[in-house]
Amino acid sequence: MSHVRLAAVAEADGRGGWQPNVDARMARLESAVADVLEPHRERLAGAERVTIAPDAHYPFHPSTGVVTDPAVVGAVAAWLDRELGTGLAVVGRSDDRIAFDRTASYLGYDRLTDRFDAALVDLADVPTRNEYRAAGGRSVALSVPEPLLQSTVIVVPSLRPADGGTAAGAVRTLGRLVTSEADSARAAVAATRSIDPELAVLDGTVAYGDDPVAANVLLSGSAPAVDAAATSLFGREVDADTALSPLLSDAERPVAVENPDEVDLSAIREQLAGGRLPPTDDTHPAVSSAYRLYAAASGDAVPPQLEGQ
Repeated sequence: MSHVRLAAVAEADGRGGWQPNVDARMARLESAVADVLEPHRERLAGAERVTIAPDAHYPFHPSTGVVTDPAVVGAVAAWLDRELGTGLAVVGRSDDRIAFDRTASYLGYDRLTDRFDAALVDLADVPTRNEYRAAGGRSVALSVPEPLLQSTVIVVPSLRPADGGTAAGAVRTLGRLVTSEADSARAAVAATRSIDPELAVLDGTVAYGDDPVAANVLLSGSAPAVDAAATSLFGREVDADTALSPLLSDAERPVAVENPDEVDLSAIREQLAGGRLPPTDDTHPAVSSAYRLYAAASGDAVPPQLEGQ
C-alpha cells in the first residue's frame, strides 16, 4: 500500500472569485503546503538543490485549472527556502507552440524565482543525457535534461484531464520535459523511471472538469500514488491508464489518502466526472472583450491566446 497526504486549502475571502494577487494566494496556501511537505522533510533535507517542475505546458490563465497555479509553486519554494535553505530551480520546456520564457513571464514564474533567488530554466536549452528505461515491455530511449538528473525533483502537476480523459498528473508532466521517439504514454513511464522524482505535489486549488472547479485541495506523495489519487477523482480506473499502471506495483496498491475527512472528495469526483480539456484557440469575441475588461479592472494579465484579437 502507498499513501498520499491530503490537505485542505483555506477558502477564498468573502469576495468569492479569483484573487489576482499572487501574494494573497500564497498566504492562503501556506498552511496547506506545510501540511503536505512536512512529512517529507527528512527526505528533502539533504538536497543541495531542489528542482520544481510545474505543469506549465501553455500560458492558460491559472484560474482555469488547466495549469499549475504559480502561487502553489511559490508556496512550495517559500517552505523549502525557509525550512531547509536549499537551492531552488523552476523548470519548463519550450515546444513548437510557444517558448517557455513567454509562458513563464505570463504566469509570473520569472518574478517568483527572483524573489527566492531561484534559477528559471528552459530545459530545451540545457545539456541532456541519453537514458534507456523499460516501458511497455520494451526499452525506451529518451533524452533527459541534466538538471532533472542532477538534483532533487518535486513535480507539481495540476488536477486536470489529459487529452484522452485520464488525469494529466505528475507522470505526464515529466514526460513532456524529455524527448523520445516513443508514444507519449511510454515516454512518460520511461521519464518517471529515469528522473525518479522525490515527491509530487498535486495542485487541486482550482481543478478542471468540463469547467473550472474550486476543489481547494493539495495532495503529496510519490508521483504514481498522487496520479492514482487524481485518476480516482476523475472517476477513472488506474489500470486503464497506460502511463500510470506500469508504475504502480502490487505492493503499492491500493493507494490510501491520509486525512480524507478534510475535504468532500465525493463532491469533487462528481464535479470532475467526464472532464475534457478546453480548446486553445477560437475564443469567442464576447469572451475576449469580457476578459480584457476584467484585466483592466483587476490589474491581471491578458493571456497570449487573446493577444491581437
